[in-house]
Amino acid sequence: MSAAIVIENLYKTYPVPLAGLLRFLRRSTKRPTEALRGVSFKIEAGEIFGLIGRNGAGKTTLVKTIATLIRPTAGRVLVHGYDTVRDEERVRALIGLATAEERSFYWRLTVEQNLLFFARLYGLPERAARRRVAELLDQFELSDQTRRRFAELSSGNRQRLAVARAMLNSPPVLLLDEPTRSLDPVAAASMRAMIAAAARENGATVLLTSHNLHEIEELCARIAIISRGRIVALDAPQALRARHRQTERVSLTIRNLTRHEAIEALAGFIPTLESAERDGIVELRFLRAPEDEALDRALRNLYARGATIIDCQTEKATLLDVLESYD
Repeated sequence: MSAAIVIENLYKTYPVPLAGLLRFLRRSTKRPTEALRGVSFKIEAGEIFGLIGRNGAGKTTLVKTIATLIRPTAGRVLVHGYDTVRDEERVRALIGLATAEERSFYWRLTVEQNLLFFARLYGLPERAARRRVAELLDQFELSDQTRRRFAELSSGNRQRLAVARAMLNSPPVLLLDEPTRSLDPVAAASMRAMIAAAARENGATVLLTSHNLHEIEELCARIAIISRGRIVALDAPQALRARHRQTERVSLTIRNLTRHEAIEALAGFIPTLESAERDGIVELRFLRAPEDEALDRALRNLYARGATIIDCQTEKATLLDVLESYD
């Protein structure tokens, strides 16, 4: 499988506005903002790749650099072999971009008029443009909004329209910056299904940023974590979770034993045990190393004392745990 996006030692530094004048006036200035610092990774063709990080970490700057909207200070980005600086027109023809706060639509035009306008910019013939627009309006459940002006749309429908526009010319690369922001849970689930279908059925490569970590984990085979402009981790979601918590929390709910009897049953091999009892139900919580024998021994000992196990849950590391570990 060949790489659709190659990012090599990418830097982006934003200079301080009017820095020269401020120095001339002998006034103190802030340091330039290093939005990206040595970012390097590849995204394979047909892959859905997740990018997560806190606000200001560099996610949007990276997406816009790939989309040719921002020029890097150093390093380079290749999209299907084309350089985003030297071959920016070719790159733009390969990319569909949707951002969370879209300001490039024409507010006085209707939903249909906006899509037709951008379809013509992509070079779609009249008939093909109308056919594709109708198809996308149906796919994104916007058919009943066709005659409504963009200014009259809800924030959720504006977000749907932004992603629909990104797919107008069926680009091989989709850059989706928080595509489910402002969507209700049902609409967000539908959007995730369409993103997955774009990769599965059309072979599109998708770079997805989101603050919804469940969404990232559901869709993405690999995830990169960006912090202060650097990629600090890159791996499959399961591998990232396993790497950053060496223990998992176990919660047991039992009956037919008192809290004191349950503590005695687990004494000696559960060093730190939290317990509570209410109305004859005992809740036990403890930590264990993944795949050790603590849970098996706990269940066997409790059964031997006559306990009935009502519930057993284990909580593994989440992507939020991983993200917070780099804060």
